[in-house]
Amino acid sequence: MNNKNETRSLPEQVDVLVVGNGPVGATMAALLGRSGVRTLVVDKSRDILLMPRAIALDNEALRILQQAGLDEDAFDKVVIPEVKMHCPLVGEFGRANTSGNLDGHPKLVTFYQPDLERAMRAQARCFPCIETRSGLELTGLAQDDDGVVATLRDGEGRELTLRARYLVGADGASSKVRSLIGQDFQGRSYAEDWLIVDANGRQRSAIDHVEFICDHRRPTPHMPAPGGRERWEFMMRKGETRAQMEDPARIAQLLSPWIAPESLSIERKAVYRFHARCCQRFQEGRVFLVGDAAHITPPFVGQGLVAGLRDAANLAWKLAWVLQGRATPEVLDSYDQERRPHAREMIALAKLMGSLVMPSNALLALMVHGSMRLMRFIPPARRHLEELEIKPKNRFRHGLFKRPRIRRGASGGLFPQALVRDAQNRIRLSDDLLGDGLALVGLGVDPRSTLDAAAQRRWEASGGTFLHLGLRGQQGPDTPFAEDICDRFLPTMPRRSVAVVRPDRILMHQGPAERAPQLVNECLALLGN
Repeated sequence: MNNKNETRSLPEQVDVLVVGNGPVGATMAALLGRSGVRTLVVDKSRDILLMPRAIALDNEALRILQQAGLDEDAFDKVVIPEVKMHCPLVGEFGRANTSGNLDGHPKLVTFYQPDLERAMRAQARCFPCIETRSGLELTGLAQDDDGVVATLRDGEGRELTLRARYLVGADGASSKVRSLIGQDFQGRSYAEDWLIVDANGRQRSAIDHVEFICDHRRPTPHMPAPGGRERWEFMMRKGETRAQMEDPARIAQLLSPWIAPESLSIERKAVYRFHARCCQRFQEGRVFLVGDAAHITPPFVGQGLVAGLRDAANLAWKLAWVLQGRATPEVLDSYDQERRPHAREMIALAKLMGSLVMPSNALLALMVHGSMRLMRFIPPARRHLEELEIKPKNRFRHGLFKRPRIRRGASGGLFPQALVRDAQNRIRLSDDLLGDGLALVGLGVDPRSTLDAAAQRRWEASGGTFLHLGLRGQQGPDTPFAEDICDRFLPTMPRRSVAVVRPDRILMHQGPAERAPQLVNECLALLGN
């Protein structure tokens, strides 16, 4: 790659400048690309770092990757059926059931981050409106009423300037964007360092689940990954140094319960200190923070990258609609309003799990882990823990949606997804029929029939589409129709009702079919139309 030629062809102005081309930045670019937003993605690294870092994705993250256009087989995954927590003093004291699917995707998978980054960058490049430049580092930015002027430095030390209407900082935990807008992290760093070891060549030997060995002497999370990989995370004891722990002989000793020294093949070894931090605001004027630039989640619940992908899905469509004149700029304020509280809740859950994984002494381990084992004999408590009900739902208290007026309404939360059969008799995931705009979904009713001709035209001119979900075996009218072959929608949601679903699959509004004109007007009013 000739970066000199790239910098010479740097555009003078774009709609969105994304700083950082990791998995979150690349997903942001792909989502913007689907909406035709002229975007430039810059990254100071010239190539993908060929080392595993993030390792877990949940069903919500996989759904966002689907929305960005990634095929199911775009990168390798290992489906995780369960997560076990074991204490040497009391035995297995906790278990989470991660088998099965939720909203069309496995509840938990592990993956190899370079594979995901490569696939998502390729997806973003499919859109003519997306450009990427490597070897460019952001050094400064200035905002005015019309946009952001960014100063970039290339590998030869030359400075270049670029104007963008909006800037998105996806440049990781040491974010330059965050520093430039004065959004310092709040929160804590754990006092303990951890040695992360990734081994390969484990095709026939790796475990098939995730386990947390909650030994107060040395807690050790352990999990498989694609390509015959396996990961261990060893908490370092007081006085142990990086040099000592990264020594090959020491690593072989630590892994000896699982791997004989002569069979050991190490792909990566690194020492990290985990953090639980979050910005006071994810937005400053026309500049936004996503992913680790906005919040850092300890790895104990595997939600770090997932949270960043939620950020990208929430922000990308709002930027696109504002840039295309379909929404007023005030809509962008809802990004921080919606995402920051949920990010903080996930950080709190990760800290709670960390306290379970890292008891400071044997007595505390016996008390905490023993109590959790006893709780498994109480059915509601067992279900709450094992069926992941402890995980905060991605549902907003405030934001760009109408509060539900019916008891079973769920506005502000994710609209479900399931397999459906379309009018061409194809089995598809329902999100693929919703498109990239606002969707008026009829549950047992043709949503187009609920609006007069003028309202239909106004809805479609504003970027709205229609989808009629009917019972299995039914046939629909001219409106795009799909059979609810899994009984996911009609039996669980109010019949003959309509729902407005945002491009990020959040339920914006819901109500009886006869109120559809009012629902449509209220949603368009939220967008400033």
